[in-house]
Amino acid sequence: MVHKVVVIGSGPAGLTAALYAARANLAPVVIRGLQPGGLIATTSEVENYPGFPDAINGYDLAEKMEKQAGKFGTVYMDGIVEKVDLAQRPFKLYVDNGDVIEAETLVISTGASPRKLGVPGENELANRGVSYCAVCDGFFFKEKKLVVVGGGNSALDEGLFLTRFASEVTIVHRRDSLRADPVLETRANNNPKINFIWDTVVTKVLGTERVEGVMLKNIKTGEEMEYEAQGVFPYIGHIPNTALFVGQLDLDENGYIKSDGRTRTNIAGVFVAGDVEDHIYRQAITAAGTGCMAAMEASWFLDNLDGQSEGLGTW
Repeated sequence: MVHKVVVIGSGPAGLTAALYAARANLAPVVIRGLQPGGLIATTSEVENYPGFPDAINGYDLAEKMEKQAGKFGTVYMDGIVEKVDLAQRPFKLYVDNGDVIEAETLVISTGASPRKLGVPGENELANRGVSYCAVCDGFFFKEKKLVVVGGGNSALDEGLFLTRFASEVTIVHRRDSLRADPVLETRANNNPKINFIWDTVVTKVLGTERVEGVMLKNIKTGEEMEYEAQGVFPYIGHIPNTALFVGQLDLDENGYIKSDGRTRTNIAGVFVAGDVEDHIYRQAITAAGTGCMAAMEASWFLDNLDGQSEGLGTW
């Protein structure tokens, strides 16, 4: 069976694309991927998504989006796309369960993954004190001393969440000022469990069986010190999940998929939405907006398919 619209990824971008495609009677299929709900499902509180004045848990927001798109006929598939063939239509997607999915149009909303520190001990102690998801793992750090690395919204938001469990949260930032929204900065400064170490980077995660601390280096003075901690939570940016598309779609120097401003890629019928293309705003609301755009573009593409000889090539 050849599907009219297939969406890879189930964050705000993918689910919004599915909603609009479903309401256009295109019977979209969403392949959920490694993180159902996308990164927002790992966020403790979302306060800046319109319609939720009292904030909403990220997982709950993603769940509501999924139910809404499902109401209009979206079909969901659990699995990870391991390979794609975009050389001809229908496009072919090879899923880890052995299925081969064919699609007339494709919406790529594979998002981005947390950037790692890239220091000794990080990989060795992953899931043994090193975590990239405060919502997922915060419960396991009751009365522990934790280090959060970063200075943006994610670092402060998740750091504040971790104070529900931890005895102390130290935010380590390589600069001498934060990049987070003022409201989050004020909350962090007013929280007695949070303290800051400025102009500093983590050079090593310490421990054998579990995290026992980190090695810190002041980038201005060069001074190094060991710092006790039982958990490390890096929030230092993201890397786009585009390995699948190398050699098939045009990517920028940082690996993000290029589009023409209307979610259209260099291959006709392939559209992109969310953080896999957007390295500037990276918000749930902007991701949802591009998901809407991608679905509308896919619908218009299918409406005019007969007018295109092959439907492939650069727009």
